[in-house]
Amino acid sequence: MEAERRLLHLGAFLVAPGYHVASWRHPHAHADGGTDFAHYRDLVRTAERGLFDLVFLSDGLGIRTPYRDEEELSRWGRIVQFEPLTLLSALAVTTERIGLAATASTSYIEPFHLARKFASLDHLSGGRAAWNVVTSVTDAEARNFSRDTQLDHAARYHRAREFMRVVTGLWDSWEDDAFLYDKESGRFFDPAKLHILDHRGEHFAVRGPLNITRPPQGHPVVIQAGASPDGQDFAAEWAEVVFTAHQDLAQAQAFYRGIRARVAAHGRDPDQVRVMPGIFPVIGRTRAEAEDKYAALQELVDPVVGLGLLTLLLGDVDISGCPLDGPLPELPLTEGSVSRQQLVYQKARSEGLTIRQLYRSVAGGRGHRIVIGTPEQVADELEEWFRHEGADGFNVMPPVLPDGLDDFVDLVVPELRRRGLVRSEYQGSTLREHLGLPRPAARPRS
Repeated sequence: MEAERRLLHLGAFLVAPGYHVASWRHPHAHADGGTDFAHYRDLVRTAERGLFDLVFLSDGLGIRTPYRDEEELSRWGRIVQFEPLTLLSALAVTTERIGLAATASTSYIEPFHLARKFASLDHLSGGRAAWNVVTSVTDAEARNFSRDTQLDHAARYHRAREFMRVVTGLWDSWEDDAFLYDKESGRFFDPAKLHILDHRGEHFAVRGPLNITRPPQGHPVVIQAGASPDGQDFAAEWAEVVFTAHQDLAQAQAFYRGIRARVAAHGRDPDQVRVMPGIFPVIGRTRAEAEDKYAALQELVDPVVGLGLLTLLLGDVDISGCPLDGPLPELPLTEGSVSRQQLVYQKARSEGLTIRQLYRSVAGGRGHRIVIGTPEQVADELEEWFRHEGADGFNVMPPVLPDGLDDFVDLVVPELRRRGLVRSEYQGSTLREHLGLPRPAARPRS
């Protein structure tokens, strides 16, 4: 039976017009989809029809796109979108089984607020909530929260670790059967099953308890995407799903084995962590058709946007004065996403790319693996990574929406199913059940 064999996990990374930086300019794209609930509802239902484990919403606390003036900003798409927890709460009542993952930062919200919001989403969805933990990486976000610059890399992760201790402690405020609702005796809950956190640390002082019952999943599933040494160590300590970016199988295998070793070093079971690299699939009924689709998207990349995207991936380092047809110069690492900066540098050096070639090469996957081909060819690559310790599944990043997700669900999923790699029906109702993850037990009272 399916429940007894290892299946490939699938997430749908939903950026309203599509993941390609120029997707909003495509004739089939829903350019204003970021604030169109019906658009998201239809996308999530498509992913649920494809029996995906979850949908994944990225987020930033402000416009993170680098721009010098309003004219430059006007060339970018995807600068407006719903707040993800609000959106997923609405989507919870239009879907039945698929997991609902939202990004939220530990740098610019209090842990009590976050714990309550995700516990509420877990209740509203019947146990399908997941939190993608980020520390935020741009000064643009910091300026919306009374700071000129973000905290440095080490400080962000130090705060995040304490944040996690508070949030998970709050999720354990009540035991599963703490509430009696006994009208006759007048007892609303059993006081022996209440756990007061009373946390006092360097960054937070939080007494608790959380003013909502324990989430259906015990804890919503925790996702983390950091690939720097700090990020990997954080993931090894806390994450249940690790979202990552790799260009080839050898890189993926090294990360996969390394993160499992780190998980074990933290005293956790590596088999209770799912590694899901991002994949950017361009699908055609023939290889030539797929290549034509990709080429058409690449032609839509505005040079201003392409250079801005590269600037963002390099940690907001200004390269506007560098010759576009020359090599990427040696640049210092910044306080942005260290792992993504290193990945882009490595790509530029290993492939001998000019700045212009580099920004065009990252316009689609932005460091994630780009797979161009027929459904069989795309399935071949996913199967190879899955069977050879490169991944437990994939976060699928459709180039243009809705077409790219439709293509994957209608063409690639049936091929994966034919190979016995994905489910033919949902076996459980919660995201933890989809992912094969255990439900955390409430912590005993101290």
